[in-house]
Amino acid sequence: MATPQRDELPVAGLTTGQLARLLGVSPTTLRSWDRRYGFGPASRADGRHRRWSPDDVAMAREMCRLTATGTPPGEAARTARLRARGPDGPDGPDEWPPVLSDRADGAEGTAPRAGSGLPLGRVRSECRGLARAAVRLDAEEVRELLRRAVAHHGPAVAWEEVMSPALQAVGRKWQSSGERGEQGEQYVEVEHLLSWHISAALRHYYLDAARPRRAATGAPVLLSCLPGEQHTLPLDVLTAVLGDEGLAVLMLGGSVPADALIIAVRRVASLAVVLWAQTGDTADLALARRVAGARWGVRGARTQTPVLLCGPGWHQVTDAAEPPGLTYVTSLHDAVRTLTGLRREHPSR
Repeated sequence: MATPQRDELPVAGLTTGQLARLLGVSPTTLRSWDRRYGFGPASRADGRHRRWSPDDVAMAREMCRLTATGTPPGEAARTARLRARGPDGPDGPDEWPPVLSDRADGAEGTAPRAGSGLPLGRVRSECRGLARAAVRLDAEEVRELLRRAVAHHGPAVAWEEVMSPALQAVGRKWQSSGERGEQGEQYVEVEHLLSWHISAALRHYYLDAARPRRAATGAPVLLSCLPGEQHTLPLDVLTAVLGDEGLAVLMLGGSVPADALIIAVRRVASLAVVLWAQTGDTADLALARRVAGARWGVRGARTQTPVLLCGPGWHQVTDAAEPPGLTYVTSLHDAVRTLTGLRREHPSR
């Protein structure tokens, strides 16, 4: 996240509101850190007004960085303060105010607050850190947290337990803010930032990690969004997981024109075709039937390719019965299980 350097800060120091805007947190958060952990500016103008010096700002930045990695706020405050001012500074350990419990309102057994303003619930510490960094629009921290999550947990667990809960929390916050008449738009940019970096992390994993580790063999799985459908993130997740399973992938991306999709199916001897539809407006069942009817191969031995319908949009336009040649999948694990099963059934493809 691009922020002013120390020598660019006002000589008189920053107000709490200015620092909050600089860090991407709320002024209430800064005041709460001061009240709960004694984490505030070293001095106050006229004995009352809080002014954050360059050293104070560096300390606050370190606090944000530590909490973004999942460090409990109390521990993060102590570490950030020590790194910024040292044990013998004016706010050294002997003069620090007692640190209050991380439990909200001192309630026994209450989980610590996320510190991001997002309704996360009980999630991994990596998810809390990711949410904090995203709300601050700290792109570099978001990128690094995602990289570590995918490398450590693999794409499936990273998506289900770190990435997806953070995205869903942003969506809920956006919706609830709008319903209360608040500035819900302030979370739109958070969602866009988070979505872009999640997609980038998953694509990087597939291209630079999964493929060299286990060479993909056999016919590829063709992944495509239907015309007008721009939500490619679920297919990015599936691509990364299939790479871990050793399946080759041919990703066409978002909003693929109908004729181009049919041509690709006829040109490529794919193991299966996966069609994603986020909403009922893009879930084109007639086009899905055309794809299922498309054949490839030499004359006299042409073959049809199984078609998997993925995404919530299909449930809005179809009933329980599956049209011939089409298979509904209800989850990431269902899609991976179906596709790996097809590979076992058709090893020659």
